[in-house]
Amino acid sequence: MTTYAENKKIRFDYEIMETFEAGLVLSGQEVKSVRTQSVSLKGGFVTFHNNHAYLINVHIPLYKYAGPISGYDPLQNRDLLLKKKELNYLKEKSQEKGLTIVPLSLYTKGRLIKLEIALVRGKKQYDKRETIKKRELKRELARHIKGG
Repeated sequence: MTTYAENKKIRFDYEIMETFEAGLVLSGQEVKSVRTQSVSLKGGFVTFHNNHAYLINVHIPLYKYAGPISGYDPLQNRDLLLKKKELNYLKEKSQEKGLTIVPLSLYTKGRLIKLEIALVRGKKQYDKRETIKKRELKRELARHIKGG
């Protein structure tokens, strides 16, 4: 399993409630571009229209060895492949106040490219400070144990 892109900032800014695995509808040259690890998940999120889930605001650039493709938009909406039960559950949860669905990582599973998405709730500023404090304490402990 190769990881092509990861959204590390999500774990700091949001509290992860649940994670799901979704397929992603990509064109051939987009797959090649993803395999060169030039994808940016930063700022991406999932929306729902007509019982379909779409990945919004994820940047997949044009494959650099492809010929000129007219009208290609690297930020275009991409269709997510989910089971109907998961789709309905996520659609219902996304309408609750304070909950959002964001991409965590893009990876392969066999020959397929999969996207790990998460149902998240935004952290408050004091929660972020607490996370930083815990991280610093852990680092200090590790330094102390290693040194002495």
